[in-house]
Amino acid sequence: MVFAINWSIDSELIEGYKTPNLYGLLFVSGLIIGYFVVKRMFKKEGIKEELLDKLVLYMVLATIIGARLGHVLFYGPYFDQYTPEGILMERGYFSHPIDILKIWEGGLASHGGAFAIIIALYFYSKRVIKMPIMYILDRIAAPIAIAGTFIRFGNLANHEMVGEMTNVPWGFRFLHHDCYPPYDCPWDMIPVRHPAQLYEALAYLLIFAVLMYMYWRRHAWKKQGLIFGTFLVLLFGARFIIEFVKLGQTERDDVWAINTGQMLSIPFILAGIYIIWKAMKKKPLDPVS
Repeated sequence: MVFAINWSIDSELIEGYKTPNLYGLLFVSGLIIGYFVVKRMFKKEGIKEELLDKLVLYMVLATIIGARLGHVLFYGPYFDQYTPEGILMERGYFSHPIDILKIWEGGLASHGGAFAIIIALYFYSKRVIKMPIMYILDRIAAPIAIAGTFIRFGNLANHEMVGEMTNVPWGFRFLHHDCYPPYDCPWDMIPVRHPAQLYEALAYLLIFAVLMYMYWRRHAWKKQGLIFGTFLVLLFGARFIIEFVKLGQTERDDVWAINTGQMLSIPFILAGIYIIWKAMKKKPLDPVS
């Protein structure tokens, strides 16, 4: 017997309009909460608020541009997909480049966002705050985790990034993922799936709590890189594990031993282990006044 939740929530807030939607609202909410977390850290350390405003600009642009391009390049589809009868089944980004700009239709890859954020923070650390990049990475790790929590809740609202058919006594029936108008989709015809988005959201929330504890209670910032390294290992480690119950997003994911998301997670996990090892060898910094 499986406890199944009939997930029929629609991301649409105004009938007939794709935007604004619940996904966008959750996305922005995560960024706002992250902003206030960093603001509290900067205030504790006596960093000017004007530097925080510039950080927000770097982060928001890097997150949106990087995550969108990551989805386009890592997952596609690159070109239009047709049925044997010649009917257009799926639009490709390279066939319709303007679709790359349609972020409101969904399609953001966290790995692409991670790459772009690290690059953006490198320039921010050099040109704006004039501190070692690991200083800002340690302080931005927890805010990224809480933002990721809300983004995954947004994916849940969008009925996207769903899990495989459940092999445990619980699951979700994603109405809008498996059925599309004008077809009639009775609940008993829809497979019960793992709520992979919910798994990730809860994992990221727990990671956020761990990182905040490390910063405020354990003063882990004294060993530069320890918080950020832990963030990489925990977040991408969780992503790697959860991908085992997530529906593949590309055709190659159906035949390869590990999917695209897992392959992209491995370098981040290894980098996190290395950063932690380096941090543990360093002498603790002086306390922040």
